[in-house]
Amino acid sequence: MTLDLLIRDGTVVDGSGMPRFRDDVGIQDGRIVEIGRIRATARQTLDADGLIVAPGFIDGHTHMDAQVAWDPIGSCSCWHGVTTVLMGNCGFALAPCREADREWYARCLEAVEDIPTNAMLAGIDWTWETFPEYLTNVERLPKAMNHGTYIGHSALRMYVMGNRALEETATEDDLQQMGQAVREALEAGAIGFSTSMASTHVTPDGGPVASRIADWTELDYLAAQMADLNSGVFQIGPDVASGEAQRVFLDRLQQVALDSGRPVMFGTISTRQGADPNPWRYQLDYIDDTVAKGGRMFGQTTTKSINAVFSFKSYLPFDNLAAWKDVRALPHEAQKQRLADPEVRRQLVAAEANMRPRTDEFQGGGAATTNPMKPDYENIFAMQGVDWNDPTVAQLSQSNGQHPVETMIDLVLDNEDQIFFQPLVNETPDDVRGMLEHPLTLATFSDSGAHVAQEMGSSLQTHMLSYWVRERQAFSLEQAVRMLSFDNASAWEIPDRGLIRTGYAADMVIFDEAEVRPCLPTVEEDLPGGARRLVQKAEGIHATVVNGCVTFKNGDSTGDFPGAMIKGRLANGV
Repeated sequence: MTLDLLIRDGTVVDGSGMPRFRDDVGIQDGRIVEIGRIRATARQTLDADGLIVAPGFIDGHTHMDAQVAWDPIGSCSCWHGVTTVLMGNCGFALAPCREADREWYARCLEAVEDIPTNAMLAGIDWTWETFPEYLTNVERLPKAMNHGTYIGHSALRMYVMGNRALEETATEDDLQQMGQAVREALEAGAIGFSTSMASTHVTPDGGPVASRIADWTELDYLAAQMADLNSGVFQIGPDVASGEAQRVFLDRLQQVALDSGRPVMFGTISTRQGADPNPWRYQLDYIDDTVAKGGRMFGQTTTKSINAVFSFKSYLPFDNLAAWKDVRALPHEAQKQRLADPEVRRQLVAAEANMRPRTDEFQGGGAATTNPMKPDYENIFAMQGVDWNDPTVAQLSQSNGQHPVETMIDLVLDNEDQIFFQPLVNETPDDVRGMLEHPLTLATFSDSGAHVAQEMGSSLQTHMLSYWVRERQAFSLEQAVRMLSFDNASAWEIPDRGLIRTGYAADMVIFDEAEVRPCLPTVEEDLPGGARRLVQKAEGIHATVVNGCVTFKNGDSTGDFPGAMIKGRLANGV
């Protein structure tokens, strides 16, 4: 037999957590058919001598719903060893959607996820109305990664209830229509149902998104549809506006998990924001309690802080101030000239005093970049590397004897690509480590495809490998690979991915464990219509394989797009 692809002489970290071993991996028709010292010939051979061969990473929390229409490579996740993404999280989706509502859906995604409406309208060939039709559309698109998706509650509520979805409790008829749509979505291949109660999720006019208007009775009803079919993951954006709000939320969410029996997932975070926030351990104790009572529950966590990102080419904390607006409206070179003018600088520094004072309001990346409070310069960092050891603006300004605003101006004049970041949650490494060490948290939650010029979480996988494995030695490579692959495949009930095993889909990443790391992010204008976004690539990844096809070599796309649609078990006849 002639193999399609042979990966020769690699060190296999197979995703199980078991010790590494040196072997060849043979691939035929998109599947792993042989592991060992392989004698067969192959149409294509990858030399993996000195490199790690691991299962492709699975990112379960993305918002690639719109981007998949115009970006076949799936950036930025594709550069970090990710071979499967799950989208439609937090109730935000593009289906079901009537033709007359398309622009409204796009504007909602812009308000919450910073995906420009014009980019979506320019980049999407919007030919669907129902969720099954959307799945068919995504399935036919060229993709370098596998994609799966939830049916999103806000989209579903708007489809069934129209504008009433933004104000009213669902009627019995509304519930029946939504329930039937959830069942049809699961039967068509949805990986589950997603919703949100997060206070940061708002419409273009600042009101709550449709899912936040729903009561728990509605969520119980929709979860019951999943229970009846014994299929799908229930994902929800948690209410963390305050410690009390989070406690009430978790108390009620536990009932959903116990009554439905379906896997329930929410974001687990450590934060100093909000009124009287709970310690991060509270959430994990609650997960343990739910599981002890017979429920299935997972926390989704990151491998690093979740940050509001600022830069000269995107947002700065001062952009809403009148004195700054005039400057920031100019072309970049003209801005630099103004920023270098001593009198203009004096005015810009003085204007900072008029920013709204800091409160206990909980802000996500959107509000923190577009409606910021007066900065805490001890919590704004000037990014110099990717090792979580950058100086704060306060430290730099003190050493220079300058006002912090002037320090930031000087930094962007020295380097127009200078990135600043403000940790919003998961502020300290020890807190993140504690959450990652819990057996029921999942290393995911990149938000790839969202907050496109406000946050950058797509590098969570390479950060895990470079920081937590190599730098901190908090996890072995075998542990980290399992967390990024098999643990996620298991939680989302994806039966044939996440391990290097005979018969499994041939999704793999080949990397140098001594060199793999994220690159510094940059701001690029590469969305449809030239809109800006943050881009972050990686070093040390030699090849990515999806369904037996090499999709990336040394960070460059091969031009092959073998990505499949990841579907729930009902669509797979299980």
